[in-house]
Formats: sequence, C-alpha cells, structure tokens
Amino acid sequence: MDKPHEAATESILTKEQILGKKMMARTTVAAGLFNQYSQEQTDRIVENVARAGFNNRVRLAKMACEETRLGVWEHKVLKNVLATQFIFDNIINEKTVGVLSHDRQSGITEIAQPIGPVFAIIPLTNPTSTTLFKILIALKTRNPIIISPSRKAMRCVVETARLCYEAALEADAPEDCIQCLPECSREWTNAMMTMPGIALILATGGPSLVKAAYSSGTPAIGVGPGNVPVFIDKSAELPFAVENIILSKTFDNGTVCASEQAVIVEKSMADGARAEFTKQNCYFMNADEIKKVQKIAVDETGLMSAAIVGQPVEAIAKMAGINPPKGTKILMAELEGVGKDYPLSGEVLAPILAFYARPDLDEALKTCIDLNYFAGVGHTASIYANDPAVIDLFGNLMNAGRVLVNTPSSQGAVGGVFNTLLTSFTLGCGAGGKNITTENISARHLVNIKRICRRRDNNRWTRFDANKYLDEKADWSVILKEYNKNY
Repeated sequence: MDKPHEAATESILTKEQILGKKMMARTTVAAGLFNQYSQEQTDRIVENVARAGFNNRVRLAKMACEETRLGVWEHKVLKNVLATQFIFDNIINEKTVGVLSHDRQSGITEIAQPIGPVFAIIPLTNPTSTTLFKILIALKTRNPIIISPSRKAMRCVVETARLCYEAALEADAPEDCIQCLPECSREWTNAMMTMPGIALILATGGPSLVKAAYSSGTPAIGVGPGNVPVFIDKSAELPFAVENIILSKTFDNGTVCASEQAVIVEKSMADGARAEFTKQNCYFMNADEIKKVQKIAVDETGLMSAAIVGQPVEAIAKMAGINPPKGTKILMAELEGVGKDYPLSGEVLAPILAFYARPDLDEALKTCIDLNYFAGVGHTASIYANDPAVIDLFGNLMNAGRVLVNTPSSQGAVGGVFNTLLTSFTLGCGAGGKNITTENISARHLVNIKRICRRRDNNRWTRFDANKYLDEKADWSVILKEYNKNY
C-alpha cells in the first residue's frame, strides 16, 4: 500500500507525469539490461531493425504521405532508404561497446558507455525516416528510446516504432527498449522532457520546440532553422547548377530543412539564369503574384505558414489565386532585399525560391551572408562554381555547418549520397544556431566516453622547484626557461 505522503504527492501530478513515470520505470530497466550487451549482440539488433525498416520503406512512405498530406511518397521512400541502409552503413562498423582505444604512451584507455534513455521528438516533415534514424543510432549505442510523434503523423510514426520494436525483440533486445508516447500533446512532451531519468533529448522540429528542449534542464541536441543561400558563380556550368537546384528544392516538395531558399547571381549573368530556370520549368512571378504568394506562405509573425509546407506548386498556386504555367516545378520570387520586409527571404519549406541579381561578386556574397544571418545561421550554404578561389572565399565567409559545392543541398546536407558526410536527419547548427555542434548527428553523439588515466609524471612539473613560483620577481621568461630544463 502506498504511504500517505506518496499518495498525496501523486494526486497533484498530471496524468502525463504519472504515466510518464511508469514509462520511465520500464525504460530504466531496459537501460540496465542493455548496458550488459556485447558489441556483437548490439550489432545483431541494429541489423535486424535496419532490415525491417528497409523492407517496409514503401509502405511507411505511403502511410506518411496519406496521413500528413505533405511531400511526395516516392521521395519519402528514398528518405527511408537513407534512414536505414545508409545509416546502417555509417554506423555498423563503429565500436560503441567496451574499450575504444588504449594508448600505452599516454596511459589513457577510452571506454564507451551508453548515455541512458533518449527522448526523441519527431517532425511532421520527415516522420518515418527520422523515427528510423533515431531508433537505429539509439540502439547502436545501447540506449533505450522513447518516441514523441507529431500530432499529425501519429499513425505512421507509431507503426514505424512498432515494426522496429518487434524486429529488435526478434534479435533479443531488452523489452521496452523502444516506446512511443500514448498521446501527442505539448503536455506529454513537456512532461517527458523534464523526467529525471531521461539522459538526452533529440529535438528535431520548429524553433519553439527546440527552445523548450534546451530549457528543460535535460541535455539536448537540437537543430536550427535553415535559410540556405545558393550562389551561382560566373565560373559555374549554369544548366547543371539549375538542374541540381531544382532536383533539391522539389525533393519531397521542399520539406528538407537544408533545401535551397534563395538563388543569388551577379547581375551580368542574371538574364541567363532567369532564362535557364524558365527553360527548366520554373516560373518567375510578377510583383502582384509575389504579394499573393507571400501572404499565404508566411504568417503575420513572419514564420512560414503550415498550410504551404510540403505542398506542390499547383496547390500553392490555387491557395494564392495565381495561374503559373502547367508543369511549373518552382515558383520564383525576384526580391530586392532581405529581412522582415521581404517575407519570402526566409525559410519556406515548399517549392518557392527567392532570386537575387546583384551588381558584382562582393554584393552577391553580402546577400548570401545576409540570408545566412537572417534566418539560418550555422545551418547550410551552397555554391555552384568551378573557380577554387571563389569556392574558398564563399566557404570562409558563410557561417554554416555545411558548405556544399556543386551539390543539391537537400541531398548533400543529409550526407552519404553526394559526399562523405555522415548520413543524418538531425543537422547540428553550432553555437550560431543555438546548438552544441555543427556536425551531422549520429551514433557517436550518443555515447559517453570514460577515460581510465594511468599515472604518467610530467617531469617538468615534478622536478621543478615550486618555490620559484612564489618569487614575484621571476617573470614568465625566467620561469619558462627554468621549467624547460627539466624536460
């Protein structure tokens, strides 16, 4: 029987806190068991789960599109492939159990340890692929995971977690190593983020959600907004650049946070760029059409409207009351400035692109920097160029965790397809984006490394007469000269 004070305490807890504590109790047991697994046992579980996710890639993609009404199911299939086959390739040979290294000279041995239960928040835009990705990197590091789906993607996320859990159990994973919140609500999410037993929050979502995760008191790895500028230099192959930008911006109807948001060119090549985009079925809107689109694409607070996220051009045009040519792939908005007075200069996760023609290279790069700092610090920037000096200049100027060269930004930023970046669905944005790292998040970020440090005396310290530090007349040069004698 509960003690009176315990019953009284429980009576003032919310439903979410009470049920969350019970969920955490099961998760804690799973964490204790998982901590005892070998690398071989762990890898067997990871492979079985990756296989199950891969084999269900099409069904899960269709479920996600039907439920969320966002994106393109064929593209979501490819995202599920990245989140299973490519993630598996990245992590399967990584050592996450036991001794990682032993350096006899330094006397330091590094040992991998699980961090503990992970709370994973799943975005509406990439529900099944992000769930698969976070489950795999958690299991690889022997960390139980609790999934928090988006309210509008509950069914497909729960199904993804279910089939992963069954596959994990088939490979003898501990019970309750994968769990899903029973409801999607802010109350549930907040309750779990502040649970004492949660070791880490993997927060993928909007700015308010990421901020809540960082404010919870629990360690968190979050993401920042992307406002990716793509600069097309005079040295670039223009048809190739335009083709790749379209490939990226139309991928899953622009729902990848690393998709291009604005094209910047020098004025001398602006006519050619407009002609090439038009040739490849993009439509440059007039001033009136831009106003109509920005009205439905960006709300009164300056944030992109949920109504247009992941929607095709046809749906956006209908909402805005404009009539672009049939078969239009991207709506182009030529703008003069960057900032709140130019709503389409910010992040819009849909097939809409801003376009800037600037007098010269310096002004073009300044616009890229303005876009970068307006709404995408630390995330991603993109350049098409064949002049190494311009590429280096652009890369040095951009405050971005990923600077992509001659690469479609959506596919390039997540890694593994056009470069050797770690494949990931959580892209760190560094201090500028209020994140802890600029890396693509993977299994390595979910391991605590314990260091056993054997004694190795520093002769310069042990043989030095410490009384000389007490002599005020002994300056840096005198002390350093004496100190180095003992080396």
